[in-house]
Amino acid sequence: MTGDGTVLFVGTGLGRTFGEVTAVDDVSCLVVAGDRIAVTGPSGSGKSTLLHLVAGIDRPTSGTATWPRLPGGPLQHPGSVGIVFQQPNLLPDLTALENVQLPLLLAGHTAEAAAEAAAEALRTLELGHLADRLPHELSGGQAHRVAVARAVAGRPELVVADEPTAALDGPTAAHLAAALLATVERVGAALLIATHDETVAARMRTSWSMTHGTLTRTTPIGADTC
Repeated sequence: MTGDGTVLFVGTGLGRTFGEVTAVDDVSCLVVAGDRIAVTGPSGSGKSTLLHLVAGIDRPTSGTATWPRLPGGPLQHPGSVGIVFQQPNLLPDLTALENVQLPLLLAGHTAEAAAEAAAEALRTLELGHLADRLPHELSGGQAHRVAVARAVAGRPELVVADEPTAALDGPTAAHLAAALLATVERVGAALLIATHDETVAARMRTSWSMTHGTLTRTTPIGADTC
């Protein structure tokens, strides 16, 4: 998917401080439909904070964050932005299907529609046969793929992934990265992924590098969008 140029997110002069600590400092960036963006940089450079601002789960202390297609931001439009965290964060007493289904139910989908969408997302991630398994019955890689299924089940326009392969061994991480890319392609979502894995970053079209809360941009493939 190359995207149609539709603007999904605009950040202008974004800043985020936590007490005396500046996590993001005067960052301006743009995400458009079809983007594949890797956010790289050392631990503590502000990658996660920037992703949280783009996803709308945190607010900047300075600057502006807007989502042109989502008046009021993602929290007003459940499912429009899918989030994949470093850990799967699956609810232990729910099956894989129920974990994927839950955000859809909270977003107002009927039980039937939520179950159908959740089952489709699990099949897309090659997990249909594990739908009835509890999280402790899944391998690490399987649990992470369930988390990806949960993020895309609502067919979001943007998926934000924060170090999703960090806790996985090399082959499992590569499998998850491939599954994530194939899935966002299938649902037609843009992807913004924070990663320390050079092989994952190399699969993106654009790389943003964070250093001490500031952002520099490089474009290994295609045109810069920020």
